[in-house]
Amino acid sequence: MKCPFCAADDDRVVDSRLAEDGIAIRRRRECASCAQRYTTFERIEEVGLYVTKRSGEREPFDRDKIVRGLRSACKNRPVEESTIFSVATAVEESMRLLGRDVTSEEVGLATLEELRSLDDVAYVRFASVYKGFEEADDFAREIRMLVKTTAPKSKA
Repeated sequence: MKCPFCAADDDRVVDSRLAEDGIAIRRRRECASCAQRYTTFERIEEVGLYVTKRSGEREPFDRDKIVRGLRSACKNRPVEESTIFSVATAVEESMRLLGRDVTSEEVGLATLEELRSLDDVAYVRFASVYKGFEEADDFAREIRMLVKTTAPKSKA
């Protein structure tokens, strides 16, 4: 690390602590040449996440696409903007946890799963576009699957 005051590359770490809610380390350093102190931050370099589309084309993961899709699905629904961002973040994190490139299908299914617990109408709206509904029966089938519950087994 070069000193920002004298450009020397010999320093020592005086103090280290977690910063930014644990996603970075803040280090106070002291230059061995000029004795000036300065602060550096150490963060994980995120590996680029790529999505393979149905056409076979690969493109960088774009969180904003998820946000736009969620906004459309949640339009005129009682869903806060902050919740939309939280859902998009959860989808992105779940895709990163896979540790590999993901398919657009995996992204869509993860988004649907998040919407299922958030808002039924938004879920059906998103599913209608994602799954390409063409008839009213498609909506009816999806709604049946959404509300379908199985009775708990009795201990007989």
